[in-house]
Amino acid sequence: MPTLTKILFGLGLLAVLTACEKPVVYQVNPETVAPPNADKSKLKSEEQYISILYANLFQKALSANELLDVTDVIFSIGDKDLAHEVVISNLMNRPDVKLPPDSLMRADIPGFIHDTYERFLVREPTQAELTWFTNFIESHPDLSTEMVFFAFALSNEYLYY
Repeated sequence: MPTLTKILFGLGLLAVLTACEKPVVYQVNPETVAPPNADKSKLKSEEQYISILYANLFQKALSANELLDVTDVIFSIGDKDLAHEVVISNLMNRPDVKLPPDSLMRADIPGFIHDTYERFLVREPTQAELTWFTNFIESHPDLSTEMVFFAFALSNEYLYY
Protein backbone atom coordinates (compact mmCIF):
# COMPACT_ATOMS: atom_id res chain seq x y z
CA MET A 1 0.00 0.00 0.00
CA PRO A 2 2.75 2.49 0.70
CA THR A 3 4.07 1.88 -2.82
CA LEU A 4 0.68 2.65 -4.34
CA THR A 5 0.52 5.90 -2.33
CA LYS A 6 3.99 6.86 -3.56
CA ILE A 7 3.00 6.14 -7.16
CA LEU A 8 -0.22 8.19 -6.88
CA PHE A 9 1.65 11.01 -5.17
CA GLY A 10 4.27 10.99 -7.93
CA LEU A 11 1.62 10.99 -10.66
CA GLY A 12 -0.23 13.83 -8.93
CA LEU A 13 2.98 15.84 -8.60
CA LEU A 14 3.83 15.18 -12.26
CA ALA A 15 0.33 16.29 -13.30
CA VAL A 16 0.60 19.51 -11.29
CA LEU A 17 4.05 20.35 -12.66
CA THR A 18 3.09 19.72 -16.28
CA ALA A 19 -0.25 21.54 -15.96
CA CYS A 20 1.33 24.81 -14.80
CA GLU A 21 2.00 27.33 -17.53
CA LYS A 22 4.15 30.37 -17.57
CA PRO A 23 1.98 33.41 -16.66
CA VAL A 24 1.02 35.75 -19.49
CA VAL A 25 2.43 39.26 -19.12
CA TYR A 26 0.48 41.99 -20.91
CA GLN A 27 2.31 45.07 -22.10
CA VAL A 28 0.09 48.01 -21.14
CA ASN A 29 1.00 51.58 -21.94
CA PRO A 30 0.89 53.80 -18.88
CA GLU A 31 -1.83 56.42 -19.20
CA THR A 32 -2.53 59.39 -17.00
CA VAL A 33 -6.26 59.64 -16.48
CA ALA A 34 -7.56 63.08 -15.62
CA PRO A 35 -10.77 65.00 -16.21
CA PRO A 36 -10.92 66.89 -19.52
CA ASN A 37 -10.70 70.25 -17.76
CA ALA A 38 -7.68 69.33 -15.61
CA ASP A 39 -5.40 71.69 -17.51
CA LYS A 40 -7.65 74.69 -16.80
CA SER A 41 -6.21 76.03 -13.58
CA LYS A 42 -6.05 79.81 -14.06
CA LEU A 43 -9.07 81.91 -13.10
CA LYS A 44 -10.11 84.38 -15.79
CA SER A 45 -10.11 88.02 -14.79
CA GLU A 46 -13.45 89.81 -15.04
CA GLU A 47 -12.25 91.55 -18.20
CA GLN A 48 -11.24 88.24 -19.77
CA TYR A 49 -14.54 86.63 -18.74
CA ILE A 50 -16.60 89.45 -20.27
CA SER A 51 -14.54 89.67 -23.46
CA ILE A 52 -14.65 85.91 -24.07
CA LEU A 53 -18.35 85.72 -23.21
CA TYR A 54 -19.12 88.55 -25.63
CA ALA A 55 -17.08 86.87 -28.36
CA ASN A 56 -18.89 83.56 -27.75
CA LEU A 57 -22.33 85.17 -27.92
CA PHE A 58 -21.79 87.70 -30.71
CA GLN A 59 -18.90 86.19 -32.70
CA LYS A 60 -17.07 89.54 -32.64
CA ALA A 61 -14.87 91.53 -30.26
CA LEU A 62 -16.21 93.79 -27.54
CA SER A 63 -15.29 97.49 -27.67
CA ALA A 64 -13.13 98.93 -24.90
CA ASN A 65 -15.88 101.33 -23.74
CA GLU A 66 -18.44 98.54 -23.50
CA LEU A 67 -15.94 96.34 -21.67
CA LEU A 68 -15.42 99.09 -19.11
CA ASP A 69 -19.17 99.54 -18.63
CA VAL A 70 -19.83 95.82 -18.12
CA THR A 71 -16.83 95.49 -15.79
CA ASP A 72 -18.21 98.33 -13.69
CA VAL A 73 -21.53 96.50 -13.42
CA ILE A 74 -19.83 93.32 -12.21
CA PHE A 75 -17.69 95.17 -9.66
CA SER A 76 -20.71 97.12 -8.38
CA ILE A 77 -22.52 93.93 -7.37
CA GLY A 78 -21.09 92.07 -4.39
CA ASP A 79 -22.23 88.61 -5.47
CA LYS A 80 -20.12 87.64 -8.50
CA ASP A 81 -22.41 84.76 -9.49
CA LEU A 82 -25.41 87.07 -9.51
CA ALA A 83 -23.44 89.68 -11.44
CA HIS A 84 -22.52 87.10 -14.08
CA GLU A 85 -26.17 86.03 -14.37
CA VAL A 86 -27.26 89.66 -14.87
CA VAL A 87 -24.57 90.31 -17.50
CA ILE A 88 -25.33 87.09 -19.40
CA SER A 89 -29.06 87.78 -19.31
CA ASN A 90 -28.59 91.32 -20.61
CA LEU A 91 -26.30 90.15 -23.40
CA MET A 92 -28.69 87.36 -24.40
CA ASN A 93 -31.55 89.86 -24.70
CA ARG A 94 -29.79 91.87 -27.37
CA PRO A 95 -31.14 91.41 -30.89
CA ASP A 96 -27.72 90.80 -32.49
CA VAL A 97 -26.76 87.81 -30.29
CA LYS A 98 -25.75 84.81 -32.43
CA LEU A 99 -27.76 81.85 -31.13
CA PRO A 100 -28.45 78.81 -33.28
CA PRO A 101 -32.18 78.16 -33.67
CA ASP A 102 -33.79 75.58 -31.41
CA SER A 103 -34.76 73.56 -34.48
CA LEU A 104 -31.06 73.15 -35.36
CA MET A 105 -30.31 71.94 -31.84
CA ARG A 106 -33.13 69.36 -32.05
CA ALA A 107 -32.19 68.26 -35.58
CA ASP A 108 -28.56 67.43 -34.70
CA ILE A 109 -28.18 67.12 -30.94
CA PRO A 110 -24.66 65.55 -30.96
CA GLY A 111 -23.43 68.19 -33.42
CA PHE A 112 -24.96 70.97 -31.33
CA ILE A 113 -23.31 69.59 -28.17
CA HIS A 114 -19.90 69.35 -29.89
CA ASP A 115 -20.20 72.90 -31.24
CA THR A 116 -21.27 74.27 -27.85
CA TYR A 117 -18.39 72.59 -26.02
CA GLU A 118 -15.93 73.92 -28.60
CA ARG A 119 -17.48 77.39 -28.49
CA PHE A 120 -17.57 77.80 -24.69
CA LEU A 121 -15.12 75.33 -23.14
CA VAL A 122 -12.65 75.02 -26.05
CA ARG A 123 -12.60 71.24 -25.91
CA GLU A 124 -14.43 68.17 -27.12
CA PRO A 125 -17.09 66.70 -24.85
CA THR A 126 -16.36 63.31 -23.31
CA GLN A 127 -18.59 60.41 -24.25
CA ALA A 128 -20.30 60.65 -20.84
CA GLU A 129 -20.99 64.37 -21.32
CA LEU A 130 -22.28 63.77 -24.84
CA THR A 131 -24.61 61.01 -23.66
CA TRP A 132 -25.86 63.01 -20.67
CA PHE A 133 -26.59 66.14 -22.71
CA THR A 134 -28.24 64.14 -25.49
CA ASN A 135 -30.56 62.45 -22.98
CA PHE A 136 -31.23 65.75 -21.21
CA ILE A 137 -32.10 67.65 -24.39
CA GLU A 138 -34.28 64.80 -25.69
CA SER A 139 -36.19 64.56 -22.39
CA HIS A 140 -36.78 68.34 -22.06
CA PRO A 141 -38.76 69.56 -25.08
CA ASP A 142 -38.99 73.12 -23.70
CA LEU A 143 -35.21 73.51 -23.44
CA SER A 144 -33.87 76.24 -25.72
CA THR A 145 -30.41 76.99 -27.08
CA GLU A 146 -30.45 80.17 -24.98
CA MET A 147 -30.84 78.08 -21.81
CA VAL A 148 -27.99 75.77 -22.82
CA PHE A 149 -25.68 78.70 -23.64
CA PHE A 150 -26.66 80.37 -20.35
CA ALA A 151 -25.73 77.20 -18.43
CA PHE A 152 -22.37 76.91 -20.18
CA ALA A 153 -21.55 80.56 -19.54
CA LEU A 154 -22.30 80.08 -15.82
CA SER A 155 -20.39 76.81 -15.47
CA ASN A 156 -17.36 76.65 -13.18
CA GLU A 157 -15.18 75.37 -16.03
CA TYR A 158 -15.98 78.48 -18.08
CA LEU A 159 -14.42 80.64 -15.36
CA TYR A 160 -11.00 79.03 -15.94
CA TYR A 161 -8.57 78.77 -18.82
